[in-house]
Amino acid sequence: MILLLALLALITWALIATVVELRRDGYRRQPTDWRQVAGRDALDRAESGHVYH
Repeated sequence: MILLLALLALITWALIATVVELRRDGYRRQPTDWRQVAGRDALDRAESGHVYH
């Protein structure tokens, strides 16, 4: 019975900590700002003979 109570306490603590950290992180749904989305891929400007990592 003590083990079950400890497990329930741990689960409760984990759920609360997850909610707190998500709120602190600023996790929210936001619409895409299309002005900041690049029109082309970075590899479109790649030069031959160069090694890209």
